[in-house]
Amino acid sequence: MKYSLFALLLLAGCAGKPDGITPVSGFELNRYLGTWYEIARLDHSFERGLERVTADYSLRDDGGVRVINRGFDVEEGEWQQAEGKAYFVASPDLAHLKVSFFGPFYGAYVVFELDDDYRYALVSGPSRNYLWLLARQPVLAPAQQQALIERARQAGFDTDGLIFVDHE
Repeated sequence: MKYSLFALLLLAGCAGKPDGITPVSGFELNRYLGTWYEIARLDHSFERGLERVTADYSLRDDGGVRVINRGFDVEEGEWQQAEGKAYFVASPDLAHLKVSFFGPFYGAYVVFELDDDYRYALVSGPSRNYLWLLARQPVLAPAQQQALIERARQAGFDTDGLIFVDHE
C-alpha cells in the first residue's frame, strides 16, 4: 500500500515546521473537520499514481483527530486508504499538528493558509518538500487556485512541481 510509505517518510520527519512558515492562528478544529479534496500536491512516492484523493478528519475519543486519507490507484485499479491520528503541537487554536500513520512516529501538519469560511487550505509538512492544496470541493475556481499557488510560491515551495489531482 502506497500510504504505508508515508509512515516511513514520517520516520525521517518531525513535528517541526519549515522556517518561515506560520501556522494559522485562531484555528477552529470543529470547522476544519470533515472531508477535504486534494487539489494539488508536491510529488511523493506514497501518493504517486493516486487520483481522487481525499482526507477526512473527525474527532477521536482521546481528543485527537482521526485522519483517513483515501485515493484511487490508477495503475492498480483500486482504492488505497490509510488511517492516522493527529494532535496539536502547541495549542488547539494554532493550526500546527503532528500526525502519525505508523505507531509513535509523527510528522508535521501545518495549515499556513486558510480562508475565513474554511473552504480551502494550504498545508505543509516538516519541510518545503511537502505541500498540499486542499478544498472542500473537488475543483477550485481558477483565479482562487492560482492565488493559492502564488501564495505557496511566495512561501518558498516549488510550485512548478505541483501535481494536479483528477477527481473525475
